Amino acid sequence: MTDALLPNGIEDSGGDGKFFRKGCNPLAQTGRSKLQNKRASLNQQIIKQMRIRAGAENLLKATNNNKVKEMVLLELSYVNADLQRLMGQLEGLNSSVDVYQSTQETANIPLIALGLKETKEVDFSAPFKDYIMEHYNEDGRTFEDEIADLMDLRQACRTPSRSEAGVELLAKYYSHLPLVENRFFSPTRQNGIFFTWYDSFTGVPACQQNLSLEKASVVFNMAALYSQIGTRSDRQTTLGLEQAISAFQKAAGMLSHLKETFTHTPSYDMSPAMVGMLIRLMLAQAQECMFEKIVLPGVKNQFNPLIKLAQEAAKVSEIYHQVHQSMIQAPIKDNVPFFWSTMSLVKTNHYRAIAHHFLASALLDHELGPSDDEDQQEKALSQVYDQLPEGCSTLDILKNKHERERIGKAHIRRAISVHEEALRNYGLCQHLDKLEALQEILEASLQRSQEKYSDFEDEEQFVDYVEAPDIISKTEHKAEMEFPASTKVKVTDFFQRLGPLSVFSAKQKWTAPRKVHVCADDRDLGFTLKGEAPVQVVSLDPLSKAAADGLKEGDYIVAVGDKDTKWMGVSDMMPLLKDVDEEGIEIQVVSVVDNSPTMPTKSATFSGNLPKTYSMICLAYDDEGKPSKSHKVAKKSSFLSLGLKNRMKSASTLSLPTVDPSSTLPWNKPIPTFPSSSIYNERAFH
Repeated sequence: MTDALLPNGIEDSGGDGKFFRKGCNPLAQTGRSKLQNKRASLNQQIIKQMRIRAGAENLLKATNNNKVKEMVLLELSYVNADLQRLMGQLEGLNSSVDVYQSTQETANIPLIALGLKETKEVDFSAPFKDYIMEHYNEDGRTFEDEIADLMDLRQACRTPSRSEAGVELLAKYYSHLPLVENRFFSPTRQNGIFFTWYDSFTGVPACQQNLSLEKASVVFNMAALYSQIGTRSDRQTTLGLEQAISAFQKAAGMLSHLKETFTHTPSYDMSPAMVGMLIRLMLAQAQECMFEKIVLPGVKNQFNPLIKLAQEAAKVSEIYHQVHQSMIQAPIKDNVPFFWSTMSLVKTNHYRAIAHHFLASALLDHELGPSDDEDQQEKALSQVYDQLPEGCSTLDILKNKHERERIGKAHIRRAISVHEEALRNYGLCQHLDKLEALQEILEASLQRSQEKYSDFEDEEQFVDYVEAPDIISKTEHKAEMEFPASTKVKVTDFFQRLGPLSVFSAKQKWTAPRKVHVCADDRDLGFTLKGEAPVQVVSLDPLSKAAADGLKEGDYIVAVGDKDTKWMGVSDMMPLLKDVDEEGIEIQVVSVVDNSPTMPTKSATFSGNLPKTYSMICLAYDDEGKPSKSHKVAKKSSFLSLGLKNRMKSASTLSLPTVDPSSTLPWNKPIPTFPSSSIYNERAFH
């Protein structure tokens, strides 16, 4: 599945002037596309059965007829059985790790990739056109191209390519969402747009009318895409292993960002407990790839390198043990595929057995010679054990051949025992039975340990029996979360024609544009301009012709003649008004209707067909968005003049004032202004 540029060379109006990539062809007959199509089909069937179940349960509560109740209970039993069957099939899809593995014919232990969350299509066209007409008082039909570009970008994000280009595509859409949110999603009203996303593990849908669920789901899919890039890497080469390590660390970084930024998620696959487990899983797989990178060139049959490898393998085992423990905790164990928890247990035992095998090789194959550094070996061995058998010391093990062989054989016996346990775990899961490569690796590892033990087996083995002590894990290359720089994509607002976002946003209500005729009276227009784009009218002479024609202090000039001036500052506006004579020129202005914060509405969230209400109080205004009552703007002593002195004075006044919008507005008092734009606090997920 490859990326494709937009057909007919369509340019990305919301980016940097370049072409933006489409998603993969959803009809492409590849393993991953077939799996995603099956996932989408199962999600639709699950939501259908859940709706039937909800209707049956409502009928059961409403009726008093015993016969009707019996029929409804029978129907519910069928529906619940169908739901169990469908969720079992979805679990099977999540267990299909072979689809995501490298295409190279290699013998590697399979890695787990996250499946992409599925979503329904969203039509922004009618709601956005209506909102532009009602809120911004502009013809929404003139923004059809921008709306279409946004919808195309979202549609492409449903089928991203499994590469950095696919991640960049998701990141681009994610960067557009705060801009779209500030333009069209008011904290005091709903626009009728619903975003539906399906749980990646259970297929249960969640639906919200605000963009929090949309943003969180895109972040989850970026993490899922990185996990798929990691599993696809060729782990038979150093470069491929480095790519896999980086991808899994980036997946963990994106999941950490999801956990820290979005809370109270209505979809359980993005809950703090589940995301925490997924972070540990991604880091465990990164650590596993680091171990594979160490052993890829070959293992040196020397004492110190074998000791280090034993501790590295023990570290991988330790991390997978932590992953397994988190997977078997309720309620995670009810949502995670049994295949995943079994695989983590298999790897826990497999790498623990490898650690004991390497340590046994270090003790059985090497004796302390005259040329060896005794202190170095004693230090290395002492760091391996937390507790030795009674009456035994590291120096005794190094110098005493009998003691060395006794402890070495204890480690190889434990390696055999743990390898056998890994094979038993492998046989418990039906989905693991399909992974023949994994079975071959486990059996080969067991055979290697058995052969090592047979080389040192003697008749006195039961007399000298001792339990092998645990190995302290240690690594010189610890996997760490990494936040990918490629997700920080700078984009240009699709709807920048509406004006600067700091002023023209969904937070503020405006009057319809008014036409005002202004003309010069003795080279004076009767008012002063102030601010960056758009400019604002200040110090209006109440006796001027402009004031008589309806101009007010605090008005924003959005057009001069036929020219749109929303993005013009004072210095750009001056040439347009420079040659105004007594006949004058027509300008268009808008006024703030109400700048006082109101109590935000509540947003209903539907999860599993059951409504949940989350207060949006944290999404109202932040400190920067509150109107200030203390900041005053001094009265201007002169009006806009065409003289050089007054022109320079007006042009140098570029900042927007911030004052109390509720006060009256006589011509010589401070004026209202729109508060500076602020992004909603995403930490409060509603």
